Amino acid sequence: MNNDNSLLKETDPEIATVIDAERVRQGETLELIASENHVSGSVLEALGTVLTDKYAEGYPKKRWYRGCDNADSIEQIAIDRAKKLFGAEHANVQPHSGTSANIAVYMAALKPGQKIMGMDLAHGGHLSHGRSNNLSGTHYQAVHYCVREDTEMLDMDQVREQALKERPDILVCGASAYPRLVDFEAFGSIAKEVGCLMLSDIAHIAGLVVAGLHPDPVPHSDFVTTTNHKTLRGPRGGIILSKEKWAKQVDSAVFPGIQGGPLMHVIAAKAVSFAEAMHPAFKAYAQAILDNAKVLGEELMARGWRLVTGGTDNHLMLVDLRSRMPELTGHQAAIWLSDAHLVTNKNAIPFDPRSPFHGSGVRLGTPAITSRGLGTEHMKLIAGWFDEILTSEGDEKKIAEVRQATKELCAAHPVLNSSY
Repeated sequence: MNNDNSLLKETDPEIATVIDAERVRQGETLELIASENHVSGSVLEALGTVLTDKYAEGYPKKRWYRGCDNADSIEQIAIDRAKKLFGAEHANVQPHSGTSANIAVYMAALKPGQKIMGMDLAHGGHLSHGRSNNLSGTHYQAVHYCVREDTEMLDMDQVREQALKERPDILVCGASAYPRLVDFEAFGSIAKEVGCLMLSDIAHIAGLVVAGLHPDPVPHSDFVTTTNHKTLRGPRGGIILSKEKWAKQVDSAVFPGIQGGPLMHVIAAKAVSFAEAMHPAFKAYAQAILDNAKVLGEELMARGWRLVTGGTDNHLMLVDLRSRMPELTGHQAAIWLSDAHLVTNKNAIPFDPRSPFHGSGVRLGTPAITSRGLGTEHMKLIAGWFDEILTSEGDEKKIAEVRQATKELCAAHPVLNSSY
């Protein structure tokens, strides 16, 4: 990360100091949160441009303001690249987040009160898949499918049976904490049998999908949404992909439905990340994410930690802390690990007896550590540190030892924000 914020240090040293502190924090910690990553220098450069000054309500060639010729070019490039990258008929690159993208799809396809059927948040789903305290659960009727208690995996026969019983208007598949492959073809078959629409939310796995390392939802879905960060390694924001017949409804739902002016500097950065994801080296990067996750999971299990579902097929894993330390909560474990510069997040596990605030697990992911060049040979180190910190019950001396070792590993593998 080479930006020294020299102008900002002069004009607003208070903010510059905090930004510098965050740069140091990221440089000296191993980011193991599955939903975070380190973007390229090109993406960062696009984010910090004069495009942030331009108000561009509307769409290319259909703006409400003058002076949008360059904004039009930027957004059209982003649209064209997104369609090519994902093989989609239509793309809207304006959503400010993955949740915004999902809400826009519901607005485009449903009337208030119609039924959404998505994965239960407690079993790995997302707030925007019908959670009662999210707009998706307050404006629409929401029902949820769960994983099996014996395998902690989705049983597509059970999903089909529930869908036929509930008759949702839209079937939502995708997750934020599910470590296995999603069978989009099976979901699509169920949607056709029920006679409902299908939305695939691939926010976490988009980079794996475009690299050809995870089943592709586009051929089986009416709508596909994703974020740009996580495995896609782009800026924060969202995308909606759809069949061409839904293009007008989707675009109208985004603007003027739920958003005003698009963030043109972010859209430029999205376009940059789409080009990077089409580079041949990106597939090798995505494969390295999977390789690292597999080895990290195996090393944790070798030390007696149980992984939800018994392993991982993607970039993330859920560790059931009760397997070695029945009294330890995810909340406390994440604090100890963070103190040692291993940054994770607490997470409930399926059928968790604890509240989500405390949780019985932690979620780990490998996108960010892969971006800084760590390989499978380093996963044994990380698994060992994880084990030592938690089994020492947060012993201050042990945390200090691991923190120093982590900083040394980070120094040897700095965050370079390099492009492919």
